[in-house]
Parts: sequence; structure tokens; C-alpha cells
Amino acid sequence: MSRKTPFYQAHIDAAARMVDFGGWGLPINYGSQIDEHHTVRNAAGMFDVSHMTVVEIKGKDARVFLSKLLANDIAKLQEPGKALYSCMLNSEGGIIDDLITYYLTETHFRMVVNAATHDKDMAWLEKQVGGYEVTVNERKDLAMLAVQGPDARQKTANILNAEDAESALALSVFQAAQIGDLFIARTGYTGEDGFEIMLPADAAIVLWNKLLNEQVKPCGLGARDTLRLEAGMNLYGQDMDETTSPYVSALAWTVALKNEREFIGRSALLAQKEAGLKQKLVGLVLEGRGVLRPYQNLVNEAGAIVGETTSGSFSPTLEKAIAMARVDRDIVDHCLVDIRGRKLPVRLVKMPFARKGRVCDGILD
Repeated sequence: MSRKTPFYQAHIDAAARMVDFGGWGLPINYGSQIDEHHTVRNAAGMFDVSHMTVVEIKGKDARVFLSKLLANDIAKLQEPGKALYSCMLNSEGGIIDDLITYYLTETHFRMVVNAATHDKDMAWLEKQVGGYEVTVNERKDLAMLAVQGPDARQKTANILNAEDAESALALSVFQAAQIGDLFIARTGYTGEDGFEIMLPADAAIVLWNKLLNEQVKPCGLGARDTLRLEAGMNLYGQDMDETTSPYVSALAWTVALKNEREFIGRSALLAQKEAGLKQKLVGLVLEGRGVLRPYQNLVNEAGAIVGETTSGSFSPTLEKAIAMARVDRDIVDHCLVDIRGRKLPVRLVKMPFARKGRVCDGILD
């Protein structure tokens, strides 16, 4: 039986179509996935993300521990509330997970990891703790709600008192603060502005109903996936996993190699760079009619396989089929996708496809 988030009854009351997602009962949509997608691009929508795992990293060695654990450099976090996106790698440079870490104090960091990787993430964290004066504790008492869209921040501020609203609206991108009972972070997974809010589970429904009264529309997993795809944001298990490194997952920008800091996977990444990378993660736009899905072969004019789609869908914003794909590095402009034996042309583009409510420059040229 699927686990229930603190928002479960709200989903049922809103007539959501529920599915099992990583062992959790979550809404796929509330009627129209496309309407929900457009709501986030143009107004404000909210997503139950309570299935995500919140982990408290505490102790004298918390910063040193995270410096060893993460490919990005935790030293970048000096201001309380600031957040860092990073990959957590194995010794071969493969991605165990991608995650966000918040700096609260020198002895307290908060980490948010993916639901589908919960068990292996927690086991990995516990395994690496040895030798450090640090504790790793999962926060099962918290709910988490993402409020996303151009109107999301103001609508969230509308439900707060004047002082708290001012504090929330003052947050810069990738910054968080504890505001009353709410831990409000200006982060998201949609390519739009907004907040991700952590709060006590027993206060979840109250927050949900207040946002409903502000005309914030409930949105499901379906819209979340098309929004993140348009925004060029990787999905763990499809666009990256333990067999791929950040360098072939369009995440080289998250790897901090400039100093001599030793982190798990560093040697493997250096060896990959030295040997030369054979693949890259790119965006694709289908030229013509058809549907792009994960794990479709990409071929050249001679019919040789040159890559594979990793994520794919119809884009409500572009009104075209789009995909992410891992391809040979010498593929530059075009190739063909094999859709049930039909070879259809696709154009390589620089991601993101769409953000801030509009199609990005050069995507539809």
C-alpha cells in the first residue's frame, strides 16, 4: 500500500487522479495536466512534494563532512539560509543523487534528496559518517509544498502577516529562511519563480486551504514533469544515474574542481576529463509530428545509433514534442529519432526550452 503524505485528504477532496509514485500515493493530475502546466507558467500552482526526504546534518564536522560528500563546494555557503545544488557521487563519478543543501549554522545544514533514492541515500550518508563528528537525521515530521509560477510568491505572501510577508518576499533566489512555522525557500523544479515550503505535517492542510483561497491551483506529477523538462532540469533515474557522471548529464557546472578539495568521485572525474568525454546531454525538438518518449534510439543518416532519448514529452508551451538525449559528442545540429521504425528528424537545441512563462530564444528558429 502506498504511503500517504499529510496532503493526501486534500488530493482526494479535489478529485485528484492518484497514482503510486516511489511508494507514495500522489496526484498525477486533477483533471487536465495541460491546464495545470499553463497555470504554473502563467499564474500560480502548488505541488505536494512531501515525498521528498529532508535530512538534518548536524555536528562540529558538518561542513567538513559535506565538503567530502558533495561534488559542488559547500564552502560557497557562508550566509544562513543560502542553498547549494549538487550531485552526490560514488567513487567512480556516478551520480548517487542530485540534491539541495541549505546552510543554517556552522553546525547545522539541511539537505533535501529525491524520494526514489531515499533508501540508498540514507545508507550512503550513514556509511560516510564514520570518522566525522556529525549526525544524520531524517525529518519525517515535516510536510513540503512547492508553490510555483509568476504569481506564486505574492500569493504566498498574501496568506502571511505583514512582517512575515516582507521577509518572504525579500528572499533572493536559492535562499531560505525560517518564517514562523514555515521554512520558506526560493527554489523550485519548474523553471518559474516561487517557493518550496517545509512545515510541520499537522499544519499542512491549513496551508493548503489558505493557498486555495488565494486561487493557487493544485497541480500533479504530470505537469511537474513537463514543466521541469521544458526548464531543462534533469530527472534522476532517467537523465542521470549511477552509471553517468555530471559531465555527460549537463551538470558540469555543479562540479567544483578549482581548488584541491578532495571529494568522493573527484579522481574519477579528472580521469574522465583526461580521457576525453564521448557523450553529452542535449535538448531535442522534433521537426514534424510525433511523440518523443524516453529510451528511443537516435541514429545518423547511415542508420548508426548515435544516442538515446532520456526524457521526452509533448511540450504544452512549445506545442511540439521535445526531449533530453544523451548523444555522441560529434553530433551537432540534427539527427534522426527511431519511433517504432519511423526515422524522424530532430534538431539539437541548447536547454532550457522554456522558462519564465515563455519559449527561450533560439528554440523555435
